[in-house]
Amino acid sequence: MTDNVHLDRDGAIATVTLNRPERRNSLSDAMLTDLGAVVSALRDDAAVRIVILTGAPPVFSAGADAALKSSMSPEERRHAMATRKSQFRRLFERVNTMLEGLEQITVCAINGHAIGGGWGLTLACDFRIAAAEAQFWIPEVDLGVPLGVASTTRFVRLVGPARAKEIILECRRYSAEEARTLGLAHRVVPGNDLIKHSREYAQMLLAKPFRPLTEMKARINAIARIGMPEVNAMTEGFLQRD
Repeated sequence: MTDNVHLDRDGAIATVTLNRPERRNSLSDAMLTDLGAVVSALRDDAAVRIVILTGAPPVFSAGADAALKSSMSPEERRHAMATRKSQFRRLFERVNTMLEGLEQITVCAINGHAIGGGWGLTLACDFRIAAAEAQFWIPEVDLGVPLGVASTTRFVRLVGPARAKEIILECRRYSAEEARTLGLAHRVVPGNDLIKHSREYAQMLLAKPFRPLTEMKARINAIARIGMPEVNAMTEGFLQRD
């Protein structure tokens, strides 16, 4: 456990909490480094089978933590964001890859707004349960910087190129229910019941045989990375050999 990220173990369920509420859980270099260390520790913890990721109230995460001053001109703000993004992307994409690659099943309990990299972080989890009052948006284009490759790739995988363009280029806010309709949230529940519902969902998964669960997660992730045309070609090759 660190000041930036809390880790609580309860039997086979571990809860990871982004813990910078005074900064709306924005993703600083220190927080991303600490989150990476926690994910690495969980990767080697055979006792943990389900990981719940959430944020300290009132939001999930406001995304990249850029040091912007109110006195900055629009051009200065864009330059500060672009400079910050270079370092942020390296840390963020590494942590996302680690989180997505966990053997354990991950459940993201989205307790409030998920903005920019905060929304992107939810996509590295296997399941996403959102509080009804949560909102989602990607403001990067309006801020004058492109969204990182990792988050862009996951949006395209999950909703396809056309929807990904709509979400990323329009920079509009989406409600939790809209996110569910798009397939970017699996369930929407009352905010006061979010952790209870997330733990109940984790318990449901925990009751299943662990090895088939993790093997199917790995296969599905591999297929998503390869793409369906390549998978179809591979399948045809296997059929021909048989």
